[in-house]
Amino acid sequence: MDQEKINQCQHEVKKIYEQFDASHDWQHIERVMKNAKMILAQENADAFIVELAVLLHDVSDPKYKKPDEDLEQDILNRLKLTDKQRQEIQDVIASVSFKGGNGKPATSIEAKIVQDADRLDAIGAIGIARAFAYGGAKGRKLYDWNEKARTEMTEQEYREAQTSSVTHFYEKLLLLKDQMTTETGKQMAEERHEFMLSFLKQLQTETDGNK
Repeated sequence: MDQEKINQCQHEVKKIYEQFDASHDWQHIERVMKNAKMILAQENADAFIVELAVLLHDVSDPKYKKPDEDLEQDILNRLKLTDKQRQEIQDVIASVSFKGGNGKPATSIEAKIVQDADRLDAIGAIGIARAFAYGGAKGRKLYDWNEKARTEMTEQEYREAQTSSVTHFYEKLLLLKDQMTTETGKQMAEERHEFMLSFLKQLQTETDGNK
């Protein structure tokens, strides 16, 4: 029965994610699921809650959501979950988003797994590709070495700023390694973090960046 609900959810969300830009499309969900299962293998957690939360975590992302829709709630209603399962999934999803450093802390092991799995997809080679894909979709500059990264900002300021894609590394991506909460997540983040540093160093060399 659980697998049937996962399959039903996957069918519904895939159509939604295929409308998003390449930084948050169905491939992103597939990668986050792969990360989550790697972490799950080392943790004692409810895989059903983790998998559904991964599938649903971006369907109502404020970056893409229309003002009058709540796709997350609509799908949860159709899945006919228990009240406890529904609340657990919503709690996990609520803790996934970074929100300019204003995100909700992950308290359950399921939330920690999904948060780490999602953040791993925001760093490393794939994180670089996604940052520029999203920046391109929003018409942002590739880089601006004179731009100062903000260390404190509200969620609204974080979402509305038209800073360059490279500045986003200093405002979010380079901070994620130290925010991993599971041991597996921490280990996986190390190599990805170092790769981003190497990339930025090479980019500075090629563009005469003085940061």
